[in-house]
Amino acid sequence: MATIAFIGLGNMGTPMTANLVKAGHRVQAFDLQPEAVSRAAALGAIPETTAVAAVKHAAVVISMLQSGAQVAGLYGGDDGLFGHLAPGTLVIDCSTIEADIAQTMATRATGHGLDFVDAPVSGGVAGAEAGTLTFIVGGSEDQFARAAPVLAHMGKKVLHAGPHGAGQVAKACNNLVLAAQMAASCEALNLGLNHGLDAAVLSEIIHQSSGNNWVMEHYNPVPGVMANVPASREYQGGFQVNLMCKDLNLAMTLSQISGSPVPMGSAARALFSLHQVAGHGGLDFSSLFRLYRKPEGDE
Repeated sequence: MATIAFIGLGNMGTPMTANLVKAGHRVQAFDLQPEAVSRAAALGAIPETTAVAAVKHAAVVISMLQSGAQVAGLYGGDDGLFGHLAPGTLVIDCSTIEADIAQTMATRATGHGLDFVDAPVSGGVAGAEAGTLTFIVGGSEDQFARAAPVLAHMGKKVLHAGPHGAGQVAKACNNLVLAAQMAASCEALNLGLNHGLDAAVLSEIIHQSSGNNWVMEHYNPVPGVMANVPASREYQGGFQVNLMCKDLNLAMTLSQISGSPVPMGSAARALFSLHQVAGHGGLDFSSLFRLYRKPEGDE
């Protein structure tokens, strides 16, 4: 059993914490929202009132935050956690952030005698709850070897993308594909509905044909077609439009740095941005389906 500090107890962090507790670890949990800490405590974590308190005596620190600025502030600020950790501590950042910030954090961690890896995740809230996440890790071979057993308690697959920052680049590429899949799936399903097809029937046809993709298999955007997905609960929970827009912006930045053409990704970002500014940023990203639907009563 290891003492693990977990910082960032949102929709993903809380179930990830719970799985570490189930694996027998002592998990010291902190979030800026007291109610989030209370939820983690109800699942067996040790509640802490500050990030510094959470990392006391921890051999491993895991963070799951929403932005690169938050990660930089947590670890590298004037009173950042790097200055409070014992040499040899393993730091695993599971946030999806800019690759260059992950690289900077890794360099600063090395200066403090710490091991740092970027390990963004794929699999969504359902994967976090089931412990079937995919972790995409950036770091050295030795650091990956240290992090993999810890991450295995929260996920089904732990993949080494390459050196520091590589995890973030790979995650941005993955979510660019996911956004384009969702947009195309919404378009096709809406087209079929407008021609009188049944959404469930059309979904099964696509699922069994060459148009099949992860969205059609696991995350259908049409309400009522698939149980236990955000579309069937008013698009609540899951992966917010705000976060998808953030991830697509990260992908666009990477495309500019490398001069890589991303026309499909650019189109997907435009669609999700329109949906976001229309006031739907807090809904699950599958709510993009609503962007395509005619208002009730329109012909």
